[in-house]
Amino acid sequence: MQADNVTSGSYLHLTVPVTPEQEAALEDERLLAGLQMGDDRAYERLIQRFQNPVYNLAWRLLNDPTEASDVVQEVFLKVFRSVGTFRGESSLRTWIYRIAVNESHNRRRWHFRHRRGETAIEETFDDSEGRERPLLDNGQTPYDFTMNREAQLLLEEGLSAINPVFSAALVLREVDDLSYDEIAQVLDVSIGTVKSRILRGREALGRYLANRLEAAPRLQLVPRTVK
Repeated sequence: MQADNVTSGSYLHLTVPVTPEQEAALEDERLLAGLQMGDDRAYERLIQRFQNPVYNLAWRLLNDPTEASDVVQEVFLKVFRSVGTFRGESSLRTWIYRIAVNESHNRRRWHFRHRRGETAIEETFDDSEGRERPLLDNGQTPYDFTMNREAQLLLEEGLSAINPVFSAALVLREVDDLSYDEIAQVLDVSIGTVKSRILRGREALGRYLANRLEAAPRLQLVPRTVK
């Protein structure tokens, strides 16, 4: 009997606290299981959890609230239709973000093709494996602006103006705070490609903002150490 008590006590001491990351993963598993079972409450939780992040991501990539709202609808329709075949090879969040980025890019391409005479602000960039040109990080990012309302609006404008390949990686890193590995899963590219796109995005956005700042000298960039 005494041995049993000791053994029972030892099990109690082996209990390990769950980290926030583990709890999020468990919540994803519970949510996914509910979705695949057709639980209406799971669908409600999914929308509550991801509606605003998906909208904000699409809005920053398109700079159009109407288009962003349409993207949100399309994203959830695709999630609902495909959740039964989702095999969990990535997290639920990265899967949903991947759909949102692809849908935003599709809409941007469609509008670009139907606007005659429109030219891209940023040159076309082929960042396929092995063909990226190296870049030097100058230790400064446009997100180091003093974040007042005017600067925020200017940033949103710049994000929608640069090449969407770069802006997607930049938003996922700087705004949504995804890890390089998560961004690689969302964009279906290597981590090296992710880092290159982020650097190119910072470079392109910095040029765009520098040109705009000539008309607004009171906004200043503040250097920081880039991780």
